[in-house]
Amino acid sequence: MTAECVLDARATLGEGSIWDYRRAILVWVDIENGIVNEYDPASGVNTPYSVGQRVGTVVPTTANRYILGLERGIGIFDPVSGAVEIVADPESDNRDNRMNDGKCDPRGRFWVGSMSLSRVREAGALYRMEGDFTVTRVIERVTTSNGIVWTGDRMYYIDTPTGVVREYTYDEESGDVAYVRDAVTMPDEAGRPDGMTIDADGKLWVAGWGGACVTRWDPATGKLLDRVDVASSNVTSCAFGGADLGTLFITTARIGVDEDGLARRPQSGGLFAVRPGVVGRHAAFFPE
Repeated sequence: MTAECVLDARATLGEGSIWDYRRAILVWVDIENGIVNEYDPASGVNTPYSVGQRVGTVVPTTANRYILGLERGIGIFDPVSGAVEIVADPESDNRDNRMNDGKCDPRGRFWVGSMSLSRVREAGALYRMEGDFTVTRVIERVTTSNGIVWTGDRMYYIDTPTGVVREYTYDEESGDVAYVRDAVTMPDEAGRPDGMTIDADGKLWVAGWGGACVTRWDPATGKLLDRVDVASSNVTSCAFGGADLGTLFITTARIGVDEDGLARRPQSGGLFAVRPGVVGRHAAFFPE
């Protein structure tokens, strides 16, 4: 399969895609430019909002605001007023780190991980934030915290430089997790694992940084099931959307691509979409 560019956004570092089924829009970010985007596939219109600092991920709240992983902690953004309220800053003692990718688990807890701006290895962590803004550090020694999904009593999580998707037990009641095994090992030709989503069949879709693709995996066997080619080297996140959750939206980046690379793939940084023949699941939102 080959994805189509539906928005030539030329994002420096597109990321964090999530489908808001209530409003029928795709929400995503441009990290380096501090932009939260609302893309309406029905009209093709993309509405950007500046939040004033790097923004690693975005998740809608039940009050139609957004919870953000920011360069300086975790914030709630109101697109109507434009205000950003910092509600937690678990790494206030480390200004070299910023928040990166994250999503809400089935109970609405916000999970977000950090990474070093100067690329220090294992300087980050994965955090879990409750509805009352209480934050718990869950996984230590993370380098580049990225894709995370839940299904049943399992959580799957990516720390990009490891090249694997890790499987954890997951207790929905408490939010506790425990490492089980490396469920998927990405081959070099698929790129380094970045953002991730899950379909209705429990299969994982992983964006490949440097791989110009999104790949589908069976986490039970670790086998590659399918591949979507993307006209951008650095593929960063993916999310199922559309009225039937049957469209896979894909974000990409221009950062790290030289002039020759951009000449070969001028739609780098664009938003792509494909109909892969399977459907996704509704995303969980943060409770307000």
